[in-house]
Amino acid sequence: MDKTVSDLATAVAVVEDGMTVMIGGFGGSGAPIELIHALIDRFNATGSPKDLTVVNNNAGNGHVGLAALIEQGMVRKLICSFPRSADPKVFTERYLAGQIELELVPQGTLAERIRAGGAGIPAFYTPTSYGTDLAKGKPVEEFDGRPYVRERWLKADVALIKAYEGDRLGNLVFNKAARNFNPLMATAAAVTVAQVSQIVEPGTIDPEAVVTPGIFVQRVVAVADPAQEEDLNRANAVYPPRAA
Repeated sequence: MDKTVSDLATAVAVVEDGMTVMIGGFGGSGAPIELIHALIDRFNATGSPKDLTVVNNNAGNGHVGLAALIEQGMVRKLICSFPRSADPKVFTERYLAGQIELELVPQGTLAERIRAGGAGIPAFYTPTSYGTDLAKGKPVEEFDGRPYVRERWLKADVALIKAYEGDRLGNLVFNKAARNFNPLMATAAAVTVAQVSQIVEPGTIDPEAVVTPGIFVQRVVAVADPAQEEDLNRANAVYPPRAA
């Protein structure tokens, strides 16, 4: 039942070529920067994993985290709501060059598709996107005189998420905005890997405070002082670091 692993490399070893990977975010509080960078380290050492389909709220910023994953050529397709964020240069250049696919999903629809995947609901209806290019080719039905677009669930092989605190059984507590997508993604993946600022013994976390129960988490790794994506970008950080 002890789901802790000793290091980041072991934590991300489950990710293989061609997998669909959900990556938490919604700001630095929820972006698992260390897990993403460990995945990049493995790719540069072994050439794997590649051809990934990544589900995230945006397309990354600067040259760290998700943007760095894309810059390394590891991502075949991105499913997201905001491909144009603060500094989306990496994604934009690869997309315009035809080197990465994009599936654009409205933010509320993205969250609900992930939630549906975790709840075992294959499809649902939403008025969002009706009459736009995003609804082309999708079934439409009318309810109470209003047209609704049918959307499919989203599921993943692996979810990489960030929590504030976790116990050895995988029960997690999140910090502020990290609670937006991370808990949903944990339910929608076959394997969930969580980096946490601190690991505590079972029973330490008040059961009423647990957001993600351990049944949804397979691996937990401690990152005592996690990097904040915003801080890294303000410092013009690049990953992997480039030689001077």
